[in-house]
Amino acid sequence: MRWAAPALLAALLFGGAANMLPAQAPAAAQAASAPTLTLDQALRQASLYSPQFQQAVAAAGIAQAARAQSRDALLPTVNYTTQYLYTQGNDTPSGRFIANNAVHEYVSEGNVHEDLYSPTLLGQYHRARAGQLLADAQLRIATRGLRVTVVQGYYGLLAAQHHVATATSSLNEAESFLKISQELEKGGEVAHSDVLKSELQVDQRQRELSNAQLQAEQARLSLGVLLFPKPEQAFQLKDDLAQLPNLPPLPQIKAMAGVRNPLLQAAQASLQQAHADVGIARGGYLPTLALDYWYGIDATHFALRDRGVPNLGYSAEATLLIPIWNWGATRSRVHQAQLQQHQAQVQLDFTQRQLTANLDSFYAEADTARRQLTTLRHSLDLAQESLRLSVLRYRNGETNVLEVVSAQDTLAVARNAWTDGEVRYRVAVANLQTLTGAF
Repeated sequence: MRWAAPALLAALLFGGAANMLPAQAPAAAQAASAPTLTLDQALRQASLYSPQFQQAVAAAGIAQAARAQSRDALLPTVNYTTQYLYTQGNDTPSGRFIANNAVHEYVSEGNVHEDLYSPTLLGQYHRARAGQLLADAQLRIATRGLRVTVVQGYYGLLAAQHHVATATSSLNEAESFLKISQELEKGGEVAHSDVLKSELQVDQRQRELSNAQLQAEQARLSLGVLLFPKPEQAFQLKDDLAQLPNLPPLPQIKAMAGVRNPLLQAAQASLQQAHADVGIARGGYLPTLALDYWYGIDATHFALRDRGVPNLGYSAEATLLIPIWNWGATRSRVHQAQLQQHQAQVQLDFTQRQLTANLDSFYAEADTARRQLTTLRHSLDLAQESLRLSVLRYRNGETNVLEVVSAQDTLAVARNAWTDGEVRYRVAVANLQTLTGAF
């Protein structure tokens, strides 16, 4: 795995100054003053700077506003209009254009409009309501997806710190063994080739430590991009890698997935939108009924009274619009909406099948990773004991340098495998929580 953090952080977390290189001291002082983040704090930080998450938040807000607008379209509206109309005269009070009432006409009136029956507006409201459900589900999807990303980066960084500590310990062990081989050579107990082999091992461990430090720094910057406006921001992480979460039994996980899964909710909301689109399209076959009420001035003089006659008055209008013929456009829209509805149903069915498969797959991954931690811990204990016994046997002249080198390699691999196993379990649980929510 390519996860990272500075070697100085690993030294602070896994052994202190004894394992630190002298050049790391200034960096260690800087790291000591940096804030220490927990996983929950890292998640909150990431939610502030993740463009995908913020986009989902904005989409949810936009969908909520769209629902409010479509609901308001079903309610009465009030407008006020002030207008002056001039028509060329023809020596009669009516003027030249029959559409106008007089040569000079003043209109200043309020209007109350209500669509008493409009299938299109009603369908748009149902569609907007489903759109809000869809946006809310997508926001939960983004939230859970962000958790997986942060968990990978967070525990990847901790793993990198462990890898640096492992490389530091391996280097110390190699240097210690080099001293042993040099002492035995002076006593004539081993050949000079053993010293050369030990020196080669020290060189190899130094290169491994440099690579681990590089990967650690790269992982720190990658996580910094998620958490801070400046990737170079100094920070530390609370090391809770060994505090592994419990894994509920599979029946409980399935029950949680059936209630809380946002992928399924998003597919259901998309189907509701498709149903609403069919209703909107079919509304083109149906009549609409609207009511208008006007009150104000519509007269030849802009005044409340004209020659003793009041200009203020009201009028009302009811409009029934019946669609007759539009060259098949409505039929085409209905067919188009039905195709989209069918596709939404297909997508919902697939999401349900995919949910079942992913649930079993993610659970199997988490369960396997959890069970393997026992053997990884056992392998680590055996590797530590094997190295101890190999060094003792070498001191007593009962084995050769190759056995000690092999034991050192085995211990380094076992340490890193144990750390990687813990991270694997953490990430597997986070993936499972994308289907079930936190547990």
